[in-house]
Amino acid sequence: MARNPASQWNPADYAVNAGFVPALGAPAVALLAPRPGERILDLGCGDGALTEKLAAAGAVVHGVDASAEMVAAARQRGLDVAVADGQVLAFDAAFDAAFSNAALHWMLDPAAVATGVFRALKPGGRFVGEMGGDGNVAILRRGIRDELVARGYPVPAEDPQWYPTVEAFTAVYAAAGFTDIEAWLIERPTPLPHGAAAWYTTFRAGFLDSASVPEAEQAAIAAAAEARVAPALRQPDGRWLADYIRLRFTMRKPL
Repeated sequence: MARNPASQWNPADYAVNAGFVPALGAPAVALLAPRPGERILDLGCGDGALTEKLAAAGAVVHGVDASAEMVAAARQRGLDVAVADGQVLAFDAAFDAAFSNAALHWMLDPAAVATGVFRALKPGGRFVGEMGGDGNVAILRRGIRDELVARGYPVPAEDPQWYPTVEAFTAVYAAAGFTDIEAWLIERPTPLPHGAAAWYTTFRAGFLDSASVPEAEQAAIAAAAEARVAPALRQPDGRWLADYIRLRFTMRKPL
């Protein structure tokens, strides 16, 4: 199984450069509509920013994430969280609902994720969330890849994310047994308050590692990749807008 780059997050760096991720997850939380007393699994909970919102609605929430550092940050919020790989979930009919925001695209065995979530839910349980969809950050991804190729680094054949089409996503979850699957793509140009180089440092550290880039050179490569994508992503007023495309979804486990 491919290494999961999501296990490498730095909570402090994430808070500075990726605070927009939980902030923009509010619509997915609203779609879930957590209810008091129901048990919810937060898959890929990160530092717990959205887990906290689910708990504030009165739900009994258990969060899991592959990053021990992010789980430690979530525990500082007083949340019930654990280190776990979303591709090998071990729950059995334990939850009324499951939720995931900006995490599923880091899990490179989507069929295993779907099977695990299906098993974790009680009959009639729902799974709601959002992830990167087909074409997500295509310009940003091309910028770092082109820079690495130009410098002669052994670039991996595929990027370490799963950004599916609606059809591919639906097929995986239907095969796992889910019904009433609704999924749609949302184009969402997203401000990068600290520019593309900071985005690369936060979100593509695993990709740089997989290309065998020494840590001492990663900042310079991120800056050079930023220069490559500036004509497309830097606005006339100096703001940066990333080319995010999200896939939002809802589904149910049959009764």
